[in-house]
Amino acid sequence: MSGAVAGDAAHTRCAHGTEFAAQSSSLEDVVTVNHQHSDPASRAQPPRQLPLPVQLALSEDAWVDVIQRMDEVYADLVRYQVDLEDKNVALEDAQRFIDSVLSAMSDVLLVAGVDGRVQQVNNALLRLLGSTREALVGRRLDELFTPASSAVVAGLPLAVRHAAILDCELELITDSGDAVPIALNCTARLDSDDTLSGVVITGRPLGELRQAYRALREAHDQLKTAQQQLLQSEKMASLGRLVAGVAHELNNPISFVFANMHSLRRYGTRLQTYLGALHAGAPAAALAEARRTLRIDETLADLGALIDGSMEGAQRVSEIVQNLRRFATPQRQAAAAVSLAKVVRSSLSWVERGLRRKPRVNLELDDAIEVWSYEGHLQQIFINLIQNAVDAMEGHDEPRLDISARGEADAVCVCVRDHGPGIADADLIRVFDPFFTTKDVGKGTGLGLYVSYGLATEQCGGSLQVRNHPQGGAEFRLQLPRRVGDA
Repeated sequence: MSGAVAGDAAHTRCAHGTEFAAQSSSLEDVVTVNHQHSDPASRAQPPRQLPLPVQLALSEDAWVDVIQRMDEVYADLVRYQVDLEDKNVALEDAQRFIDSVLSAMSDVLLVAGVDGRVQQVNNALLRLLGSTREALVGRRLDELFTPASSAVVAGLPLAVRHAAILDCELELITDSGDAVPIALNCTARLDSDDTLSGVVITGRPLGELRQAYRALREAHDQLKTAQQQLLQSEKMASLGRLVAGVAHELNNPISFVFANMHSLRRYGTRLQTYLGALHAGAPAAALAEARRTLRIDETLADLGALIDGSMEGAQRVSEIVQNLRRFATPQRQAAAAVSLAKVVRSSLSWVERGLRRKPRVNLELDDAIEVWSYEGHLQQIFINLIQNAVDAMEGHDEPRLDISARGEADAVCVCVRDHGPGIADADLIRVFDPFFTTKDVGKGTGLGLYVSYGLATEQCGGSLQVRNHPQGGAEFRLQLPRRVGDA
């Protein structure tokens, strides 16, 4: 290596002659001076001169190293500048994104430091207060609120150290002096060391919230009204299906009472005639003849039976009317002890009255099973379930219906099963949906099972389930607590 350097140095001397000699002398002086300064003890001695080729080799190596280092530093500077420009672009994009989000927010946003001074606001707050960003930034936070709210606002930086503040109702002051109620949420703003650096306040004017709540309440009321109308429509549809049976049921006792009234009228005429002769002082023989002719003895003996029959017919009419009332307005009834067997038989009787062809019914009911519930709701549930089972077997040569009830420790279970084709698997999850029906148009509203499900779960505190029976047909299972609400 040193030989190559020396050769290069000799070639340099030949090429550059006198100029290089001057440079060599200068380098020699520098080396001599540096040597003298580097060792103070040798100042009294003559300097030791290095050979000129060695001096030149050392000088070239030093410059090459300096140039390499400069190239490396320059490359690093270029790389750092590129990285800095990329980060500046990313920072600008992030800033534009944050500004666009703040500008698009409909809720007001206010950022303050731990000293209670406003640091940032969004356009929604500016529009609400009718102010400018320059007028708000730097002001004390409590100056933006009414005196009644300023005390609470002044304590926000301290309060958020423990927990966030939610739905705090305060009042802002607009530039025109008006007070604007607002529902605020306040959370802590932490720096990179998880140290509290300020608070972030968001909120929405209560006027908008109250308007939204009012619209929501009106929509809810309309929905409830529509639901009640649907329920009433289904009740009327059920009543329409039962009209023929009810008319027949009412016709029997009314006809019986009507016939008895005709008999009582005749008997009254006879008695009036006999009593008139008696009060007129007719002779005993004439009275005896009148008694025999008017059949007074038979009339008196028949009066008791006529009155009892009429009372029984009137009582039967009253029971039918009461059943109609319980069916039509079950919500007006209070919970009471109800015999499930009685309600099931009554509901079955109501459905059968309107049928041209009655199914063969197998009842497995325990008359001792009672629940503390609402008889009207239960009757409507059973009527809908039985009617649905009968409709499912329409067109069958031998329609069969199985109804059973069994008691458990704290509940009872009633099963209504038809022997029809069953329910398609895809329809099983939709059976209790409103307006869902597989019947032809005009033969069903699709609300019967929906109403029954609501009554069973919401009013009677039980459950209503459906499945396809393993041996064929569909089975509805109604489970009821012994007492509604465990009362």
